[in-house]
Amino acid sequence: MKIAVVGCGYVGLVTGVVLADLGNEVVCVDSHQEKLDKLRKGIPTIYEPGLEELLQRTLADGCLRISDSIEDATLQSEIVFIAVGTPASEDGTPDLSAVQEVAEEIGRAIVRKAAPEPSPPAPSPYPSASLGIGGGGADRHTVVVNKSTVPVGSGDLVESILRQQGAPPEAFDVVSNPEFLREGSAIHDSLRPDRIIIGARRREAANKLVELYAPLERPMHITDPNSAELIKYASNAFLATKISYINAIGRICELAGADVGDVAKGVGADQRIGHQFLQAGLGWGGSCFPKDVQGLVSTAEKLGYDFRLLREAAAINDAQTERFVERLEQSLGGFGGKRIGVLGLAFKPNTDDIREAKSLAILRAILDRGGSVAAYDPVASPHVEKLFPDVCYVDSPYDAAAGADALVLVTEWNEFKQIDLARIAAAMRGRLLFDGRRVYSRQLAERAGLEYHTIGS
Repeated sequence: MKIAVVGCGYVGLVTGVVLADLGNEVVCVDSHQEKLDKLRKGIPTIYEPGLEELLQRTLADGCLRISDSIEDATLQSEIVFIAVGTPASEDGTPDLSAVQEVAEEIGRAIVRKAAPEPSPPAPSPYPSASLGIGGGGADRHTVVVNKSTVPVGSGDLVESILRQQGAPPEAFDVVSNPEFLREGSAIHDSLRPDRIIIGARRREAANKLVELYAPLERPMHITDPNSAELIKYASNAFLATKISYINAIGRICELAGADVGDVAKGVGADQRIGHQFLQAGLGWGGSCFPKDVQGLVSTAEKLGYDFRLLREAAAINDAQTERFVERLEQSLGGFGGKRIGVLGLAFKPNTDDIREAKSLAILRAILDRGGSVAAYDPVASPHVEKLFPDVCYVDSPYDAAAGADALVLVTEWNEFKQIDLARIAAAMRGRLLFDGRRVYSRQLAERAGLEYHTIGS
C-alpha cells in the first residue's frame, strides 16, 4: 500500500518505519527541517531499541521516504495517518491544534486529489514515477487515520475540518486507530500488538486498515470511532489506576510492617487480576499515563461526570514521589550540604524520554533544599541537562556514588540491576541506598554495608 504518516515523533516515526519494513511504500512527513535532515541520513531523532536499523534499512530499499509536504504525501497515498502531538493544555484537555492544522492541509490535498479534471502530478516522494492523479495510478479515495491520542469526538472534528476545506464526503473516510506502543519496546509492540483497534463508520474504510495490518496476523477489533477513541484512554487510565492502587497498598505495608512485594505476588496470582502493573515504585510518568488520565477526567467532566476514582489515582501518584523525597531528606537530616547520587533519569528504561519523569521532581527537591546531585543515565542525561545545568552528569553508576551521602535509584535500567554493591558502598561517603523501584535485595544491600530503604516495606 501507499501510506503517508504525518508527524515524525515517537508514534509517527515508529509507525512509518514498521509499515515500510512490511513492504508498504511509506512517506513520513514533518515540518522540522533539522529532524528531516537527520532522518534522511538514517539517524533517528528518538531513542528506541531497534529503530535505527529499521530506519536505515527501509531508506536503503526505497520503501521509506522523508518529506516536508503534507499535500504531496496525501496526493500519492491511499491512507494518511495523523500522528502529531496532542500535549495537555493548561486545563488538562489535549491540545488538538496540531491535529487541526494537519487536517486542514490534508483536506486541501483531498480536494485536489478528488478533482475530476486531470491535474499535473505532484513530485512523488516514492521511487515509482507513475503515481500521478490523472495517470490512473493513485486511488482518488483517501482514508484519513487518527493515530494521535485524542479525546472522544475528535474523528468528528477531523471530518468537519476536511469538509470545511471542500473535500467531498465520498472522497474520504476518517478512521480511529489508536496506538498502544510502550516506549522501549515500540518496535515489538508494533509488530506483535495485543490487539488492533479500528474505529470506522463504513466497513469499506475499516477493511482498508484490516488489509494493511493483515500481515501481522494479530487480533483486530472493529468498532465505531467514538468507542475506539475511548478505548485508548480507558486502557491507559486503568493501568495507571492499577499502579496507584499497589502504591497505596505499599504505604499500608510500610505502616503495618508488611512487604508490598509479597503482597503483590499474592494478589497477582489471582488470574482475574494478574501480575502486570502491580510493581510498587515511584509511580507512573512519561507521555501517556499522565496525559491520558487527565484527558479522560476532562472528557468525563465535559460529559457531566466527575471521575473521582481517576482523580484520586493521580493524587496518589503525585504523593508517591513526595513521600519518597521526604523519607530521603529525613534520613539525611536535611539536604543542605549533602551530595546525592541519582541512578536513572528517563521515565522508564530503554528510552530517553523524560516527560513527567520522577527524576525531575527528585532533582528539583534536592537542589531547591540545598543539596547537590551527581546523576547517571545511559541515554537521557543530555535532555535533563537542559533543565538542570547545575547537576553533575557522570559516566557510570560508580561515578554517581563517588563521595555521595546517599544513592537513589530512580529508573530500573538493566545495567543497574547487577552493579557491585560493595564497590558502591566503598565509593560513597554515606551509607544510604534509596531504591525507588525495588530492584535490590535488602539482604545483599545490607551485606555490602549499605542502609537500605525502598517502597512498601
